[in-house]
Amino acid sequence: MAQSGTAAAASVDPRDDARGKRIGILIVAYNALTTVTKVLDRIPRGVWENVGEVVVFDDASKDPTYELALGYKQARDIGKLEVLRHAKNLGYGGNQKAGYRYFIEKGFDVVVLLHGDGQYAPEILSHLYHPIVSGQADAVFGSRMMREYGGPLKGGMPLYKYVGNRILTVVENRALHLNLTEFHSGYRAYSLAALRQIEMEHMTDDFHFDTEIIIKLNHQGFRIAEVPIPTYYGDEICYVNGLKYARDVARALRRYQRTVRSVECFPEFKEYFIHYPIKESKHSSHHYFLEMAGTGQRLLEVGCGEGFFARKLVERGNRVTGVDVLEEPRHRDSFEDYVQADLSRGFGPAMEKLRGRSFDKILLMDVLEHLERPEVLLNECRELLASPGRMLISLPNIANLTVRLSLLFGRWEYKERGLMDRTHLRYFTRASSRRLIKRCGLEIERETVTVIPLELVTGISPRNWAMRTLNALLFGVSRIWPTLFGYQLVFTVRRAAPAV
Repeated sequence: MAQSGTAAAASVDPRDDARGKRIGILIVAYNALTTVTKVLDRIPRGVWENVGEVVVFDDASKDPTYELALGYKQARDIGKLEVLRHAKNLGYGGNQKAGYRYFIEKGFDVVVLLHGDGQYAPEILSHLYHPIVSGQADAVFGSRMMREYGGPLKGGMPLYKYVGNRILTVVENRALHLNLTEFHSGYRAYSLAALRQIEMEHMTDDFHFDTEIIIKLNHQGFRIAEVPIPTYYGDEICYVNGLKYARDVARALRRYQRTVRSVECFPEFKEYFIHYPIKESKHSSHHYFLEMAGTGQRLLEVGCGEGFFARKLVERGNRVTGVDVLEEPRHRDSFEDYVQADLSRGFGPAMEKLRGRSFDKILLMDVLEHLERPEVLLNECRELLASPGRMLISLPNIANLTVRLSLLFGRWEYKERGLMDRTHLRYFTRASSRRLIKRCGLEIERETVTVIPLELVTGISPRNWAMRTLNALLFGVSRIWPTLFGYQLVFTVRRAAPAV
């Protein structure tokens, strides 16, 4: 390979060593005619010798950026340099996604993101990838806020951008419980093993892609490191609208928080949404089931989902067998045993795996309303009860005030979850719930109601003093008039005594 650029004579930096890893450099470029070749010239010899490929991804520039970069490759005969052009503009985030897919598909280990506008220093490329190849981090962000190169203002960052950057970084650190010095540098390196685990399809194509990817890396527990980088502001055109960018960042944080709290499911974070999240407030169905399940019990959790609630049950010294339609729940290790079953017709063939076993408690939380014939499952569960054993059942109260008011105004609207969950096949009042239980040879030992899960409606923590106060008030009125204010009906039942 012919070596280009003035950096050829630079001294060897031990950080250049790839340590057997395949490293790719992704240069994102848009209308970078005056800068892209200068960026390529500044890549040190030691980096060229250690990386597997440098790829310029031209995002359908309106100027001859692509042709110039291609001519540069041909004139200098650089085999490691590839120049690709998108037929249409994908946007800043979209261009990154295309680049990461490219390196993932080619089996690379590390990718470094470098901008073609010269804003970041190619001379320190190895500073970005070194912590990853040495096993210290999964992602490395260059920070202009660190003082090793004199700080951002000395490098020409406008004061208003500096102030905006600092404010946004404080907000993001607080929201994500991080301690980064900067969120908004575009000079980054990623382990491709980490990026393979990041769902990018529905992430934004806009500039706040950089924020969304930090959110996801942090959520999924990847190690993030920072290295200092110099600040350079030239006379290149900036395509970022600062106010819009700040709004987009704040919006991304809000959408992430609402998704992980299961208030609302946004597509870019949908993998973190839990359809039936654990309700932590007092007087919720999870609160009652934990209380009623006790400790040291043999439990059968029917409709156990991914095993989130089972983990809490196990923490209390219980042994849990789970049953659900999932092939393999996310928290399989929470279960002593797991049985896969389609519950729409009861346990079906799975009953053979359960027959002959007995359980101290059988939990049917938010299950029966999803079945066309819930009595089939109830009868089968009755057979599996130890003597003495109890079933814990929760059912939605369709006579709740919110549903009555909707009907009063002529509305019957299905939702993703809650009383009007679109997957419900049966609807229950307190009276119809009691009839179902009695018809299945069971008798009610204890009965209570839950309150509306305000933490899921509002997204506010149930530990907030105002939420605790409101929750207590709701419980008070629910006890006075359970059929009107009760959200779910919760029963502890046992086998009915045989008729004399």
